[in-house]
Amino acid sequence: MNTNRIAHVAALVGEPARTAMLLSLMDGRALTARELADVARVTPATASRHLGLMVEASLLKVERQGRHRYHRLASTEVARLLEGVMQLAASAPPPVQRRMVVGPRDLALRTARTCYDHLAGRLGVAIAGHLQDVGAVVFDEGEAAAGHVTDAAAPALQRLGLPPEAARDDDRSRRLHCRPCMDWSERRMHIAGRLGALICQHCLESGWLLRGQGTRALAFSPRGEMVLRDWMGAARWQEVSAAD
Repeated sequence: MNTNRIAHVAALVGEPARTAMLLSLMDGRALTARELADVARVTPATASRHLGLMVEASLLKVERQGRHRYHRLASTEVARLLEGVMQLAASAPPPVQRRMVVGPRDLALRTARTCYDHLAGRLGVAIAGHLQDVGAVVFDEGEAAAGHVTDAAAPALQRLGLPPEAARDDDRSRRLHCRPCMDWSERRMHIAGRLGALICQHCLESGWLLRGQGTRALAFSPRGEMVLRDWMGAARWQEVSAAD
């Protein structure tokens, strides 16, 4: 066991600005360097140096989407390390910290909206989470993130009322069937590609989601709220309806 390596990782985690950045990522989101600089109350240049060291030490990983670079915890092992340190440090109840709100300030846009032709916001992220929970969709990690549909997708989508062919990749289409897309308000992945468009279209055509005039925000019909809650389960639905 390399004691110098252990000391290096401990020093990285123990610096207050870096600690603040790491703890802000414990909820699974991915944040930009600018947002992490604000969390740590340091300049962007200082934050960039901190982030570079933590990426190099495999505490963080970087995901690129378009011109944006998002940072998240590199692994569950890093999260467990931080949890252990937090438990040791919790000799007194920690102060309640205000959760950082990213993306649009409009609650309706954060709750459910369209992202081109697929669902985004808390609803889109919860749907992606549910399909991953039941093993219907798998997201690869890394810079070239990709999505894969498994044999469990057809029954999962049929429970939502979609036909079995919705789970199958259409070889005639040039469009990717399933692709993870970073949600700009939740900073977790929602489902894009042909599958994401089919789910969105189905929810709109069924009257479960209602478009607003002059906005990408979507509202739930009473029937839609009941159907989607029953389909994804209470825990996932709570993520959609949670207050800030």
